[in-house]
Amino acid sequence: MKRVLSVSIGSSKRDKTYTGEFLGQEVEVGRQGTDGDMQKAGTIIRDLDGKIDCFGIGGTDIYLWSSTRKYKIRDAWNIAKNAVKSPVVDGGEIKHTLERQVIRDLVNVHKIIQKGDPALLVSGVDRIGMAEALDEIGCDTIYGDFLFALKINKPIRSLRELNRVAATLLPIMTKLPFSWLYPTGKKQDEMKPRFPEQFERAKVVAGDFHYIRKYMPEDMKGKVIITNTTTEDDVKLLKERGVKTLVTTTPRMGGRSFGTNVLQSLIVAISGMHPDNMTWDDYLEYIKKMDLKPSIEELN
Repeated sequence: MKRVLSVSIGSSKRDKTYTGEFLGQEVEVGRQGTDGDMQKAGTIIRDLDGKIDCFGIGGTDIYLWSSTRKYKIRDAWNIAKNAVKSPVVDGGEIKHTLERQVIRDLVNVHKIIQKGDPALLVSGVDRIGMAEALDEIGCDTIYGDFLFALKINKPIRSLRELNRVAATLLPIMTKLPFSWLYPTGKKQDEMKPRFPEQFERAKVVAGDFHYIRKYMPEDMKGKVIITNTTTEDDVKLLKERGVKTLVTTTPRMGGRSFGTNVLQSLIVAISGMHPDNMTWDDYLEYIKKMDLKPSIEELN
């Protein structure tokens, strides 16, 4: 049996283990949170190195992206480099492939969103594939990188502006303590609405679920949420807030959706290839073989 494990600096309350068969192979899929303890995350990876077919890094990215290049996050790389034998991924290639295709299909196949819809992508630099897809289909998109990562009331109003900001700030931001930019550990359990007017204007709210959960207002009536890594409790919360449609870009396994890093780890393990040697076309091939499709739930 193959094993993949997401080692997350997020809350351990969201831990889950699921065993299933994928393309004829039995795989144990796990997620282990460290409640913000990066040293513990590194220790887990070092202790299990060689025993896990592929690690995922959760609760952070190893890289943030613009449309033209990627920037290594120092804190996340310090965790990942504890693996010498087992490969480590952060889900970036799934964000570039599957999530991009999900946005297109929501327009062309499912007719859930359409050109001109006001959208809020809570962070573009960690989901550049989604950012480019929203721009491609013509949504009126606000990118919330300043709003939610830096707590600055400066909406980014175009993909071009997002790329310009990324080229200027990411070389600096990726060297900062990651906890300054993103909720980790117990902070993921907090809900502190921020910039509610940006949620109110949007028909579509997309991107990282922890940002959405932490900063969304009480009233989310009629919204379409496009995200991933939602538990049964998260779905209940969104229903109570009035969300109309929940789209999770990664499939549900054992009652919850796992992160993109888990899905990428799963594909790497099944393929037997090293991620350094895999192209986006390789991932798209396995996404097609595994018939991976988003979960679409009408909540209200």
